[in-house]
Amino acid sequence: MVIELFTIGFTRKTACDFFTSLKGAGVKRVVDVRLNNNSQLAGFSKKDDLAYFLKNIAGIEYLHAPELAPTADILDAYKKHKGDWGIYERAFLDLMARREIEKRIQPEVLQHGCLLCSEHQPHHCHRRLIAEYLNTKWGSITTKHLV
Repeated sequence: MVIELFTIGFTRKTACDFFTSLKGAGVKRVVDVRLNNNSQLAGFSKKDDLAYFLKNIAGIEYLHAPELAPTADILDAYKKHKGDWGIYERAFLDLMARREIEKRIQPEVLQHGCLLCSEHQPHHCHRRLIAEYLNTKWGSITTKHLV
């Protein structure tokens, strides 16, 4: 089975652009991979609001998967202390391997799913790393980054 997976970040998007992109791509489930999904900076993407909007605007399920999020230490070293992306990437890949995320989430959950985090672009974002890591474990994942 080929898994069709999407990723999206909510920053720099209006609610209209965000929900239109998800609906237009045929996303069935948003898998929230943020460590903190209740921040006041999250706007329309706060956990409870997002679950409501996804269901009522686009008929999309919502799932929070904190096991796919970086630890606060890893995130702070990169974001707050302006760390090196290469160090962040290695630390996060090691974390996913230790957590054995490929055993903690079922491939069916990601079929027509969309990994959500805050970063606008996927190149320096853990959602891309999750997709690539799982592809090395499961194979047959096609990933499209919705921007």
